Amino acid sequence: METTRQNKISRLIQKELSEIFLLQTKRMPGILVSVSVVRISPDLSYAKAYLSIFPSERGEEIVKNINNNMKAIRFELGKRLRFQLRIIPELKFFVDDSLDYAAHIDELLKK
Repeated sequence: METTRQNKISRLIQKELSEIFLLQTKRMPGILVSVSVVRISPDLSYAKAYLSIFPSERGEEIVKNINNNMKAIRFELGKRLRFQLRIIPELKFFVDDSLDYAAHIDELLKK
């Protein structure tokens, strides 16, 4: 169970990461990256961000590229959150495939 502080910091990181990815994906037409949820550890030192990526077939490739550039993303996040957070958590990005899973379940139910 997450504390109120964890929830607030998760939402703050989610909002800022969404803006960072919005600016980065403007240069790549046809790709949309949104941050669906951020989970933060109880000591606020580690954060897992789940990304919803369109088109979904390029999701693994894009997340791998994002994880390779994690230091630059963390630096940008630190510049944006320097007055709210003292320590910027370590980031790890994962593909959020819940929409694909829901679509698959809908297809199975229609059969």
